[in-house]
Amino acid sequence: MTTTKKKTTTTKSKSTRTIKVETLPTNPFVFEILELASKQRSIAKKVETLKTYSHPSLKSIFIWNFDETIVSLLPEGEVPYAEAEDQSVYSGTLSENLKKEAYGGESATGQDLDGRGRTSLRNEYVNLYHFIRGGNNSLTTIRRETMFINLLQGLHPKEAEILILVKDKKLTDKYKISFDCVKKAYPDIQWGGRS
Repeated sequence: MTTTKKKTTTTKSKSTRTIKVETLPTNPFVFEILELASKQRSIAKKVETLKTYSHPSLKSIFIWNFDETIVSLLPEGEVPYAEAEDQSVYSGTLSENLKKEAYGGESATGQDLDGRGRTSLRNEYVNLYHFIRGGNNSLTTIRRETMFINLLQGLHPKEAEILILVKDKKLTDKYKISFDCVKKAYPDIQWGGRS
């Protein structure tokens, strides 16, 4: 009995290259999307991640950060935390406390790291117009700053940290996402002419 070997040939067909993106839970936090996009090595993967998890809240954050015509009505720099008496008990500014909490340490804000009972930028982005020129001019400076602090205290600590960076247009200090990546991911955003 003799056996014959069958020859198998494989043909290579041209196929379109698909880029795999790590999956996040349904309705992810903005910080989760930014962290995932930031850790991608190629611009194409960063763009694909931003496209995959596109949401108006994410676009709002990018517009506030990258659009030069958006002028923040909040003071630049650290965000003060509560009264002078509170700061002596819980040393540091709100920014510092949120940063400590975002990285697993205790802080004076008393927020849960998992965000239980807290809100997210996904829910609160519609209120960001209060903090930029041309948004809500009827607010006094004190009222606007109080609203901002209250918003920060209600957000997940990492979401609050994003807002603090964005108000000073410093999102790229923490996340490796360039303006070019954002423009490629969201060609529908009209840049400029906002104030």
